[in-house]
Amino acid sequence: MLGPLVNPAFPKHQLTGVFNLELARLYGYLFQKTDQQFTILYALDGYDEISLTGPAKAIRNHGETLISPRDFGIAELTADQISGGDNIPSSAAIFSAVLEGKGTEAQQNVVCANAAMAIATATDCSPQVGYEKAKESLLSGSANTAFKTLKKLSAV
Repeated sequence: MLGPLVNPAFPKHQLTGVFNLELARLYGYLFQKTDQQFTILYALDGYDEISLTGPAKAIRNHGETLISPRDFGIAELTADQISGGDNIPSSAAIFSAVLEGKGTEAQQNVVCANAAMAIATATDCSPQVGYEKAKESLLSGSANTAFKTLKKLSAV
């Protein structure tokens, strides 16, 4: 639970998912005391990210909001549509498929919704604008190219 609060890199922008609402509010209070741009996410059905299976609480520098799938112009999903895999290899395969444009529409939407919040945190735009940028990046292949570049840089 302390990891995001004691990050030695001291990021200027931080997106953090948490597993309960009390922790989300505690993080929000603590991050308000910093100069970071931040977003803390908690899906009201228990996910530590935007799941699109229901509303999610987003606590940002500007206050708290509820985000629902319709805010991104998409339908609510079921948990089985966004299964993350049964083990590391199957999870990695899903991740790669999504980045290669071969994921399901539900998988792409969840990835874009969460990326939207990262973009909104970094650029201070609305989550909806962030979603459109994320979708464009994913569908154009830019997200996959950026990931491959990150992998190369990390291997050094």
